[in-house]
Amino acid sequence: MRKPVLTIFYQFNPWFPSIGGIQTVIRYFIKYAASEFNVRVVGTSDRANFSSRKWQEAELEGRAIQFFPLLTVENDDVRGLLPTTVKYTAALLQHDFASDFMHFHRIEPTLASLNWQGDKTLFIHNDIRQQMTAKDNKKAILWRYFPAGYFALEGLLIKQFAEILSCNTESVKLYQQRYANLSERIKYIKNPVDNGVFYPLSPEQREEGRRALAARMGKSVETRFLLFAGRLHPQKDPVLLVRSLFAMQQPNVHLLIAGAGELAEIVKAEIARLDLSQQVTLLGAVPPTELAKLQQVCSAFVLTSAYEGLPLVALEALACGTPVVTTDCGETPKLLSSGSGIVCQERTPEAIASAISQILSRDKNYTIEACVRAAAPYGVRQIVSDVYQNMWVRWEQRQLASGVSTSYV
Repeated sequence: MRKPVLTIFYQFNPWFPSIGGIQTVIRYFIKYAASEFNVRVVGTSDRANFSSRKWQEAELEGRAIQFFPLLTVENDDVRGLLPTTVKYTAALLQHDFASDFMHFHRIEPTLASLNWQGDKTLFIHNDIRQQMTAKDNKKAILWRYFPAGYFALEGLLIKQFAEILSCNTESVKLYQQRYANLSERIKYIKNPVDNGVFYPLSPEQREEGRRALAARMGKSVETRFLLFAGRLHPQKDPVLLVRSLFAMQQPNVHLLIAGAGELAEIVKAEIARLDLSQQVTLLGAVPPTELAKLQQVCSAFVLTSAYEGLPLVALEALACGTPVVTTDCGETPKLLSSGSGIVCQERTPEAIASAISQILSRDKNYTIEACVRAAAPYGVRQIVSDVYQNMWVRWEQRQLASGVSTSYV
């Protein structure tokens, strides 16, 4: 019997991915794919790679896949006048990529799949209500200018999915209320963290690593490090992060910003305006293995987002034993304990600075064990395995109905 085919749709180049949790989740679904499935990806390419528009054999994360470069995108970390989602959707409308299973991570491209036959899953990565109604950062998502248009489009498209999986419990509730007739298909899914990459050091190793990092950067041996990782995008509000460091007025605290995006120049300008060039380092995009090394030795991971689903970087920090300071958005506040982080009830520099200062001054209250315990339920292998197993059950039911026997190891 042939293997069922899973086709994953997203506007990224798996070998040179832009920054974002969605890209990481997709790579996990490739890396830990069940061997019973053939995996295909419909993505993008740069000018130098995969220039022809046809299926090509490739390897990613040690897994053989088929890859279709739908369009050329040189730098998706920076938005152009025409959003990449629009270009990707327009290109997708010219093809029929129907397969046994299809995974989508944005609603817009599923305009193309309305008439495709197959088992479709939609992953929802943000709290859409908070995303649409936040009072500031209006440039974070263009749909905020046309919320009625978004929900009309969503209402048209959402009926085609066998499963609708969200990493945010508030989003699950909203969708179950809005689409009560589909409520059985709408489920919560934990965002996964790869414990093979993100894991804690011993306290002694952690301190040794911090001192080594300070030496490499030419900083005082007493320097404490804060870390942010993600897109420099209005959703993440990195300008608020920089202003929070300024509000702390602690010269021995150094902020590492790992990421790239459209706000890079604005962030640089704010660093210069506040005279923080000796306290902030912009690292650019950092590979996961290098990011893990930073997560393992920093004193706190800081998120100043306007809205979130469940950011993978927060899980990665916790898995490394690093406490998290976060604004009150997304799923992160629900998994933090008194020993693993602080939730800021106000999105102000003063509130965030106070929370960071509390962790730095009471670091013995924030333990590696408490952080790791918070991240423990989010191990990647079990989460990805459960999704594939559920897909296999649906496949088996269809095959048995047609008289074909199956087996799943």
